[in-house]
Amino acid sequence: MRSVHAQTVMATSKFSKFHLGVFFWCAFSIIFDGYDLNLYGVVLPVLMQEWNLTPVQAGAMGSYALLGMMAGAFVFAPLADKIGRKKVLIICITLFSIATALVAFSPNPTIFSLLRIVAGLGLGGLMPNVIALMTEYSPKKIRSILVAAMYSGYAIGGIMAALFGMYVMPVLGWQSIFWVGAIPLLVLPWFIKHCPESMSFYILKKQNKELCRILNQVDPAGQYKETDEFHFEAEKEKAKGSPVKKLFEEKRARSTFLFWLSTFCCLIMVYGLNTWLPKLMMQAGYPMGSSLSFMLTLNLGSIAGSLIGGWLSDKLGAKKVIIAFYLIGALCFVLLGFKSSTLLLYLFVGVGGACTIGTQNLANPYITEYYPKEMRSTGIGWSLGIGRIGAILGPTLGGFLLSLSLPLQSNFLVFAIPCLLGAVALTFIQEKYGSFDSKKIETNEWSKESVI
Repeated sequence: MRSVHAQTVMATSKFSKFHLGVFFWCAFSIIFDGYDLNLYGVVLPVLMQEWNLTPVQAGAMGSYALLGMMAGAFVFAPLADKIGRKKVLIICITLFSIATALVAFSPNPTIFSLLRIVAGLGLGGLMPNVIALMTEYSPKKIRSILVAAMYSGYAIGGIMAALFGMYVMPVLGWQSIFWVGAIPLLVLPWFIKHCPESMSFYILKKQNKELCRILNQVDPAGQYKETDEFHFEAEKEKAKGSPVKKLFEEKRARSTFLFWLSTFCCLIMVYGLNTWLPKLMMQAGYPMGSSLSFMLTLNLGSIAGSLIGGWLSDKLGAKKVIIAFYLIGALCFVLLGFKSSTLLLYLFVGVGGACTIGTQNLANPYITEYYPKEMRSTGIGWSLGIGRIGAILGPTLGGFLLSLSLPLQSNFLVFAIPCLLGAVALTFIQEKYGSFDSKKIETNEWSKESVI
Protein backbone atom coordinates (compact mmCIF):
# COMPACT_ATOMS: atom_id res chain seq x y z
CA MET A 1 0.00 0.00 0.00
CA ARG A 2 1.33 3.46 -0.92
CA SER A 3 1.90 5.84 2.00
CA VAL A 4 1.52 9.53 1.20
CA HIS A 5 2.69 12.55 3.23
CA ALA A 6 0.06 15.08 2.22
CA GLN A 7 1.75 18.04 3.88
CA THR A 8 4.98 17.35 1.99
CA VAL A 9 3.15 17.16 -1.32
CA MET A 10 1.68 20.59 -0.61
CA ALA A 11 4.94 22.07 0.70
CA THR A 12 6.90 20.99 -2.39
CA SER A 13 4.18 21.90 -4.92
CA LYS A 14 4.29 24.78 -7.39
CA PHE A 15 1.84 27.66 -7.14
CA SER A 16 -1.34 26.72 -8.99
CA LYS A 17 -4.96 27.67 -9.55
CA PHE A 18 -5.86 25.78 -6.39
CA HIS A 19 -3.44 27.84 -4.28
CA LEU A 20 -4.87 31.00 -5.85
CA GLY A 21 -8.38 29.93 -4.81
CA VAL A 22 -7.34 29.40 -1.18
CA PHE A 23 -5.49 32.72 -1.26
CA PHE A 24 -8.59 34.51 -2.58
CA TRP A 25 -10.94 33.23 0.14
CA CYS A 26 -8.45 33.81 2.94
CA ALA A 27 -7.64 37.32 1.66
CA PHE A 28 -11.34 38.12 1.24
CA SER A 29 -11.96 37.19 4.88
CA ILE A 30 -9.00 39.22 6.11
CA ILE A 31 -10.04 42.28 4.06
CA PHE A 32 -13.31 42.50 5.95
CA ASP A 33 -11.53 41.70 9.20
CA GLY A 34 -9.35 44.76 8.57
CA TYR A 35 -12.29 46.84 7.40
CA ASP A 36 -14.26 46.07 10.55
CA LEU A 37 -11.38 46.74 12.92
CA ASN A 38 -10.50 50.08 11.29
CA LEU A 39 -14.09 51.35 11.31
CA TYR A 40 -13.99 52.56 14.87
CA GLY A 41 -11.02 54.82 14.27
CA VAL A 42 -12.81 56.29 11.25
CA VAL A 43 -16.09 57.07 13.05
CA LEU A 44 -14.49 57.97 16.39
CA PRO A 45 -14.30 61.77 15.89
CA VAL A 46 -17.98 61.83 14.84
CA LEU A 47 -19.12 59.60 17.72
CA MET A 48 -17.22 61.66 20.29
CA GLN A 49 -19.12 64.73 19.15
CA GLU A 50 -22.52 63.03 18.72
CA TRP A 51 -22.50 61.16 22.04
CA ASN A 52 -20.36 63.66 24.00
CA LEU A 53 -17.65 61.11 24.78
CA THR A 54 -14.45 61.97 26.63
CA PRO A 55 -11.17 60.57 25.21
CA VAL A 56 -11.00 58.00 28.02
CA GLN A 57 -14.59 56.84 27.38
CA ALA A 58 -13.95 56.64 23.65
CA GLY A 59 -10.77 54.64 24.25
CA ALA A 60 -12.65 52.18 26.46
CA MET A 61 -15.34 51.75 23.78
CA GLY A 62 -12.62 50.96 21.26
CA SER A 63 -11.34 48.21 23.52
CA TYR A 64 -14.67 46.33 23.81
CA ALA A 65 -14.44 44.74 20.34
CA LEU A 66 -10.92 43.67 21.22
CA LEU A 67 -12.15 42.00 24.40
CA GLY A 68 -14.46 39.97 22.19
CA MET A 69 -11.56 39.20 19.86
CA MET A 70 -9.46 37.89 22.72
CA ALA A 71 -12.29 35.60 23.83
CA GLY A 72 -12.91 34.53 20.23
CA ALA A 73 -9.27 33.58 19.71
CA PHE A 74 -9.18 31.53 22.91
CA VAL A 75 -12.42 29.68 22.11
CA PHE A 76 -12.42 29.22 18.34
CA ALA A 77 -8.74 28.47 17.72
CA PRO A 78 -8.65 25.23 19.79
CA LEU A 79 -12.16 24.35 18.55
CA ALA A 80 -10.93 24.52 14.95
CA ASP A 81 -8.22 21.98 15.71
CA LYS A 82 -11.04 19.62 16.75
CA ILE A 83 -13.94 20.26 14.34
CA GLY A 84 -12.17 21.80 11.36
CA ARG A 85 -11.12 25.30 10.38
CA LYS A 86 -13.71 25.77 7.67
CA LYS A 87 -16.64 25.17 10.04
CA VAL A 88 -15.22 27.65 12.52
CA LEU A 89 -14.64 30.23 9.78
CA ILE A 90 -18.28 29.95 8.70
CA ILE A 91 -19.41 30.57 12.30
CA CYS A 92 -17.03 33.51 12.69
CA ILE A 93 -17.96 35.20 9.39
CA THR A 94 -21.65 34.91 10.27
CA LEU A 95 -21.08 36.40 13.74
CA PHE A 96 -19.07 39.44 12.80
CA SER A 97 -21.06 40.24 9.63
CA ILE A 98 -24.43 40.32 11.39
CA ALA A 99 -23.11 42.17 14.44
CA THR A 100 -21.30 44.79 12.35
CA ALA A 101 -24.39 45.51 10.25
CA LEU A 102 -26.51 45.86 13.41
CA VAL A 103 -24.06 48.39 14.87
CA ALA A 104 -25.50 50.89 12.37
CA PHE A 105 -28.76 50.86 14.36
CA SER A 106 -27.13 51.50 17.77
CA PRO A 107 -29.09 54.18 19.66
CA ASN A 108 -26.44 54.72 22.34
CA PRO A 109 -22.87 53.80 23.38
CA THR A 110 -24.01 50.78 25.44
CA ILE A 111 -25.71 48.96 22.54
CA PHE A 112 -22.86 49.98 20.24
CA SER A 113 -20.31 48.44 22.62
CA LEU A 114 -22.27 45.19 23.12
CA LEU A 115 -22.56 44.63 19.37
CA ARG A 116 -18.86 45.36 18.93
CA ILE A 117 -18.08 42.66 21.50
CA VAL A 118 -20.15 40.13 19.50
CA ALA A 119 -18.42 41.19 16.28
CA GLY A 120 -15.10 40.82 18.07
CA LEU A 121 -15.86 37.19 18.94
CA GLY A 122 -16.13 36.37 15.25
CA LEU A 123 -13.11 38.45 14.27
CA GLY A 124 -10.97 36.88 16.98
CA GLY A 125 -11.77 33.37 15.80
CA LEU A 126 -11.38 34.20 12.11
CA MET A 127 -7.86 35.57 12.13
CA PRO A 128 -5.85 32.59 13.50
CA ASN A 129 -7.78 30.07 11.40
CA VAL A 130 -7.31 31.96 8.15
CA ILE A 131 -3.58 32.25 8.88
CA ALA A 132 -3.32 28.54 9.73
CA LEU A 133 -5.28 27.53 6.60
CA MET A 134 -3.17 29.67 4.28
CA THR A 135 0.05 28.43 5.90
CA GLU A 136 -1.00 24.80 5.47
CA TYR A 137 -1.88 25.23 1.80
CA SER A 138 1.17 27.32 0.77
CA PRO A 139 4.21 25.95 -1.11
CA LYS A 140 7.20 26.15 1.20
CA LYS A 141 9.39 28.25 -1.12
CA ILE A 142 6.93 31.14 -1.21
CA ARG A 143 5.08 30.55 2.06
CA SER A 144 6.21 33.68 3.90
CA ILE A 145 5.45 36.10 1.07
CA LEU A 146 2.17 34.32 0.21
CA VAL A 147 0.86 34.46 3.78
CA ALA A 148 2.11 38.04 4.21
CA ALA A 149 0.44 39.07 0.93
CA MET A 150 -2.80 37.39 2.03
CA TYR A 151 -2.66 39.15 5.37
CA SER A 152 -2.14 42.46 3.58
CA GLY A 153 -5.88 42.19 3.07
CA TYR A 154 -6.09 43.62 6.59
CA ALA A 155 -4.52 46.84 5.31
CA ILE A 156 -6.75 46.85 2.21
CA GLY A 157 -9.70 46.71 4.59
CA GLY A 158 -8.23 49.64 6.50
CA ILE A 159 -7.87 51.58 3.25
CA MET A 160 -11.49 50.82 2.38
CA ALA A 161 -12.61 52.06 5.79
CA ALA A 162 -10.65 55.30 5.39
CA LEU A 163 -12.01 55.91 1.87
CA PHE A 164 -15.59 55.26 2.96
CA GLY A 165 -15.00 57.61 5.86
CA MET A 166 -13.69 60.33 3.54
CA TYR A 167 -16.31 60.10 0.79
CA VAL A 168 -19.40 58.19 2.03
CA MET A 169 -19.71 59.07 5.71
CA PRO A 170 -20.12 62.85 5.12
CA VAL A 171 -23.04 62.11 2.78
CA LEU A 172 -24.83 59.10 4.35
CA GLY A 173 -23.71 59.34 7.98
CA TRP A 174 -21.47 57.12 10.11
CA GLN A 175 -24.06 54.31 10.13
CA SER A 176 -23.66 53.70 6.40
CA ILE A 177 -20.11 52.39 6.60
CA PHE A 178 -21.16 49.67 9.06
CA TRP A 179 -23.71 48.29 6.59
CA VAL A 180 -20.83 47.32 4.31
CA GLY A 181 -19.78 44.84 7.02
CA ALA A 182 -22.66 42.56 5.97
CA ILE A 183 -21.11 41.81 2.54
CA PRO A 184 -19.24 38.65 3.74
CA LEU A 185 -22.58 37.19 4.86
CA LEU A 186 -23.96 37.61 1.33
CA VAL A 187 -20.90 35.87 -0.15
CA LEU A 188 -20.94 33.03 2.42
CA PRO A 189 -22.66 30.43 0.13
CA TRP A 190 -19.77 30.69 -2.36
CA PHE A 191 -17.26 30.50 0.48
CA ILE A 192 -18.88 27.28 1.73
CA LYS A 193 -18.78 25.77 -1.75
CA HIS A 194 -15.25 26.68 -2.81
CA CYS A 195 -13.06 27.12 0.28
CA PRO A 196 -11.40 23.82 1.34
CA GLU A 197 -11.18 22.37 4.83
CA SER A 198 -7.70 21.86 6.28
CA MET A 199 -5.75 18.81 5.12
CA SER A 200 -5.10 17.66 8.67
CA PHE A 201 -8.87 17.57 9.27
CA TYR A 202 -9.43 15.50 6.10
CA ILE A 203 -6.78 13.08 7.33
CA LEU A 204 -8.25 12.79 10.80
CA LYS A 205 -11.75 12.19 9.42
CA LYS A 206 -10.50 9.78 6.72
CA GLN A 207 -12.00 11.90 3.95
CA ASN A 208 -9.69 10.44 1.31
CA LYS A 209 -11.79 11.45 -1.68
CA GLU A 210 -11.60 15.18 -0.95
CA LEU A 211 -7.94 14.97 0.05
CA CYS A 212 -7.03 13.17 -3.17
CA ARG A 213 -8.95 15.75 -5.21
CA ILE A 214 -6.84 18.52 -3.70
CA LEU A 215 -3.50 16.70 -3.97
CA ASN A 216 -4.13 15.79 -7.62
CA GLN A 217 -4.73 19.46 -8.38
CA VAL A 218 -1.38 20.59 -6.96
CA ASP A 219 0.57 17.50 -8.08
CA PRO A 220 -1.16 15.80 -11.06
CA ALA A 221 1.79 13.47 -11.60
CA GLY A 222 1.18 11.89 -8.19
CA GLN A 223 -2.10 10.25 -9.29
CA TYR A 224 -3.26 9.94 -5.70
CA LYS A 225 -6.08 7.49 -4.97
CA GLU A 226 -8.55 6.94 -2.15
CA THR A 227 -6.82 3.64 -1.40
CA ASP A 228 -3.58 5.43 -0.46
CA GLU A 229 -2.59 5.42 3.20
CA PHE A 230 -2.40 8.86 4.83
CA HIS A 231 -1.13 7.85 8.28
CA PHE A 232 -4.52 8.19 9.95
CA GLU A 233 -3.53 6.55 13.18
CA ALA A 234 -0.39 8.66 13.53
CA GLU A 235 -2.35 11.86 12.96
CA LYS A 236 -5.01 10.76 15.44
CA GLU A 237 -2.36 10.04 18.06
CA LYS A 238 -0.86 13.51 17.60
CA ALA A 239 -4.28 15.13 17.89
CA LYS A 240 -5.06 13.49 21.24
CA GLY A 241 -4.99 15.61 24.37
CA SER A 242 -5.32 19.32 24.94
CA PRO A 243 -3.86 21.46 22.12
CA VAL A 244 -3.27 24.27 24.64
CA LYS A 245 -1.20 22.02 26.92
CA LYS A 246 0.94 21.01 23.94
CA LEU A 247 2.06 24.62 23.47
CA PHE A 248 4.33 24.10 26.48
CA GLU A 249 5.53 20.56 25.76
CA GLU A 250 8.76 19.43 24.05
CA LYS A 251 10.65 22.54 25.21
CA ARG A 252 8.24 24.94 23.49
CA ALA A 253 7.25 26.84 26.68
CA ARG A 254 9.91 29.57 26.47
CA SER A 255 9.22 30.36 22.84
CA THR A 256 5.46 30.27 23.43
CA PHE A 257 5.73 32.94 26.15
CA LEU A 258 8.05 35.04 23.96
CA PHE A 259 5.62 34.82 21.04
CA TRP A 260 2.89 36.07 23.37
CA LEU A 261 5.07 39.01 24.47
CA SER A 262 6.01 39.90 20.90
CA THR A 263 2.38 39.82 19.75
CA PHE A 264 1.32 41.88 22.77
CA CYS A 265 3.88 44.57 21.88
CA CYS A 266 2.93 44.64 18.22
CA LEU A 267 -0.82 44.78 18.74
CA ILE A 268 -0.65 47.59 21.30
CA MET A 269 0.92 49.66 18.51
CA VAL A 270 -1.40 48.45 15.74
CA TYR A 271 -4.65 49.14 17.56
CA GLY A 272 -3.43 52.25 19.30
CA LEU A 273 -2.56 53.81 15.94
CA ASN A 274 -5.62 52.48 14.06
CA THR A 275 -7.97 53.86 16.71
CA TRP A 276 -6.44 57.25 17.43
CA LEU A 277 -4.33 58.33 14.45
CA PRO A 278 -7.12 60.35 12.74
CA LYS A 279 -8.10 62.03 16.01
CA LEU A 280 -4.46 62.76 16.92
CA MET A 281 -3.92 64.40 13.55
CA MET A 282 -7.12 66.44 13.93
CA GLN A 283 -5.93 67.63 17.33
CA ALA A 284 -2.65 68.63 15.67
CA GLY A 285 -4.63 70.89 13.32
CA TYR A 286 -5.29 68.70 10.29
CA PRO A 287 -8.90 68.63 8.91
CA MET A 288 -10.99 65.42 8.98
CA GLY A 289 -10.27 64.39 5.39
CA SER A 290 -6.55 65.03 5.75
CA SER A 291 -6.45 63.15 9.06
CA LEU A 292 -8.00 60.08 7.44
CA SER A 293 -5.36 60.29 4.71
CA PHE A 294 -2.78 59.49 7.38
CA MET A 295 -4.70 56.26 8.08
CA LEU A 296 -4.52 55.52 4.35
CA THR A 297 -0.76 56.06 4.49
CA LEU A 298 -0.41 53.82 7.53
CA ASN A 299 -2.18 50.95 5.76
CA LEU A 300 -0.41 51.47 2.44
CA GLY A 301 2.87 51.31 4.33
CA SER A 302 1.80 48.05 5.96
CA ILE A 303 1.11 46.48 2.54
CA ALA A 304 4.55 47.49 1.27
CA GLY A 305 6.16 46.24 4.46
CA SER A 306 4.31 42.91 4.29
CA LEU A 307 5.27 42.21 0.68
CA ILE A 308 8.90 43.31 1.00
CA GLY A 309 9.25 41.61 4.37
CA GLY A 310 7.62 38.41 3.10
CA TRP A 311 10.04 38.26 0.17
CA LEU A 312 13.00 38.88 2.48
CA SER A 313 11.73 36.26 4.95
CA ASP A 314 11.74 33.59 2.24
CA LYS A 315 15.33 34.58 1.39
CA LEU A 316 16.89 35.38 4.76
CA GLY A 317 14.62 33.77 7.35
CA ALA A 318 11.58 35.26 9.08
CA LYS A 319 13.18 35.75 12.50
CA LYS A 320 15.92 38.08 11.24
CA VAL A 321 13.52 40.14 9.17
CA ILE A 322 10.93 40.55 11.95
CA ILE A 323 13.58 41.69 14.43
CA ALA A 324 14.92 44.18 11.86
CA PHE A 325 11.40 45.53 11.27
CA TYR A 326 10.88 46.04 15.00
CA LEU A 327 14.14 48.01 15.28
CA ILE A 328 13.35 50.13 12.21
CA GLY A 329 9.92 50.82 13.71
CA ALA A 330 11.49 52.00 16.99
CA LEU A 331 13.78 54.36 15.07
CA CYS A 332 10.83 55.62 13.02
CA PHE A 333 8.76 56.49 16.10
CA VAL A 334 11.75 58.24 17.69
CA LEU A 335 12.13 60.37 14.53
CA LEU A 336 8.41 61.13 14.65
CA GLY A 337 9.15 62.63 18.06
CA PHE A 338 10.88 65.54 16.32
CA LYS A 339 9.10 68.23 14.38
CA SER A 340 9.33 67.64 10.64
CA SER A 341 7.69 68.64 7.36
CA THR A 342 4.33 67.22 6.31
CA LEU A 343 6.04 65.12 3.62
CA LEU A 344 8.40 63.53 6.15
CA LEU A 345 5.47 63.02 8.52
CA TYR A 346 3.65 61.00 5.85
CA LEU A 347 6.82 59.04 5.12
CA PHE A 348 7.38 58.16 8.77
CA VAL A 349 3.72 57.18 9.24
CA GLY A 350 4.02 54.87 6.21
CA VAL A 351 7.18 53.26 7.62
CA GLY A 352 5.37 53.00 10.96
CA GLY A 353 2.62 51.03 9.22
CA ALA A 354 5.21 48.71 7.64
CA CYS A 355 6.85 48.09 11.01
CA THR A 356 3.66 47.56 13.06
CA ILE A 357 0.88 46.00 10.97
CA GLY A 358 3.48 44.72 8.50
CA THR A 359 5.58 43.19 11.27
CA GLN A 360 2.60 41.30 12.69
CA ASN A 361 1.78 40.09 9.16
CA LEU A 362 5.25 38.54 8.99
CA ALA A 363 5.11 37.19 12.54
CA ASN A 364 1.80 35.35 12.03
CA PRO A 365 3.06 32.69 9.57
CA TYR A 366 6.31 32.42 11.52
CA ILE A 367 4.45 31.65 14.75
CA THR A 368 2.01 29.34 12.95
CA GLU A 369 4.78 27.31 11.33
CA TYR A 370 6.64 26.95 14.63
CA TYR A 371 3.97 24.56 15.94
CA PRO A 372 3.05 21.07 14.60
CA LYS A 373 0.18 21.21 12.10
CA GLU A 374 -2.33 19.47 14.38
CA MET A 375 -2.09 22.39 16.82
CA ARG A 376 -1.31 25.35 14.58
CA SER A 377 -4.67 27.07 15.02
CA THR A 378 -4.19 26.82 18.77
CA GLY A 379 -0.61 28.13 18.60
CA ILE A 380 -1.37 31.24 16.58
CA GLY A 381 -4.80 31.62 18.20
CA TRP A 382 -3.43 31.80 21.74
CA SER A 383 -0.60 34.07 20.66
CA LEU A 384 -3.10 36.48 19.12
CA GLY A 385 -5.45 35.96 22.07
CA ILE A 386 -2.80 36.99 24.62
CA GLY A 387 -1.72 39.71 22.23
CA ARG A 388 -5.25 41.09 22.37
CA ILE A 389 -4.43 42.33 25.87
CA GLY A 390 -2.07 44.73 24.10
CA ALA A 391 -4.76 45.47 21.53
CA ILE A 392 -7.20 46.29 24.34
CA LEU A 393 -4.68 48.56 26.05
CA GLY A 394 -3.80 50.33 22.76
CA PRO A 395 -7.05 52.35 22.35
CA THR A 396 -7.17 53.04 26.10
CA LEU A 397 -3.55 54.22 26.07
CA GLY A 398 -4.29 56.43 23.07
CA GLY A 399 -7.29 57.96 24.85
CA PHE A 400 -5.17 58.65 27.92
CA LEU A 401 -2.45 60.34 25.83
CA LEU A 402 -5.07 62.43 24.04
CA SER A 403 -6.55 63.57 27.36
CA LEU A 404 -3.10 64.88 28.39
CA SER A 405 -3.06 67.22 25.35
CA LEU A 406 0.60 66.45 24.69
CA PRO A 407 2.35 67.65 21.52
CA LEU A 408 1.82 65.29 18.56
CA GLN A 409 5.49 64.27 18.56
CA SER A 410 5.44 63.19 22.21
CA ASN A 411 2.54 60.81 21.55
CA PHE A 412 4.52 58.95 18.89
CA LEU A 413 7.55 58.45 21.17
CA VAL A 414 5.49 56.13 23.38
CA PHE A 415 5.20 53.61 20.52
CA ALA A 416 8.98 53.12 20.27
CA ILE A 417 9.02 51.19 23.57
CA PRO A 418 6.93 48.16 22.47
CA CYS A 419 8.98 48.02 19.25
CA LEU A 420 12.16 47.48 21.26
CA LEU A 421 10.49 44.93 23.57
CA GLY A 422 9.18 42.99 20.56
CA ALA A 423 12.66 42.82 19.05
CA VAL A 424 14.12 41.50 22.32
CA ALA A 425 11.38 38.84 22.60
CA LEU A 426 11.97 37.52 19.07
CA THR A 427 15.74 37.43 19.62
CA PHE A 428 15.38 34.69 22.24
CA ILE A 429 12.98 32.42 20.31
CA GLN A 430 14.37 28.85 20.21
CA GLU A 431 13.84 27.80 16.61
CA LYS A 432 15.49 24.42 17.17
CA TYR A 433 12.39 23.26 19.07
CA GLY A 434 9.99 24.39 16.34
CA SER A 435 8.29 22.19 13.74
CA PHE A 436 9.31 24.13 10.66
CA ASP A 437 8.61 22.23 7.47
CA SER A 438 11.87 23.50 5.99
CA LYS A 439 13.90 21.32 8.35
CA LYS A 440 12.18 18.17 7.21
CA ILE A 441 12.32 19.06 3.52
CA GLU A 442 15.94 20.22 3.55
CA THR A 443 17.18 17.12 5.42
CA ASN A 444 15.12 14.76 3.24
CA GLU A 445 13.30 13.37 6.27
CA TRP A 446 10.15 13.53 4.14
CA SER A 447 9.47 12.14 0.72
CA LYS A 448 6.27 12.57 -1.23
CA GLU A 449 5.47 8.90 -0.94
CA SER A 450 6.85 5.62 0.28
CA VAL A 451 5.80 1.99 -0.05
CA ILE A 452 4.99 -0.06 3.03
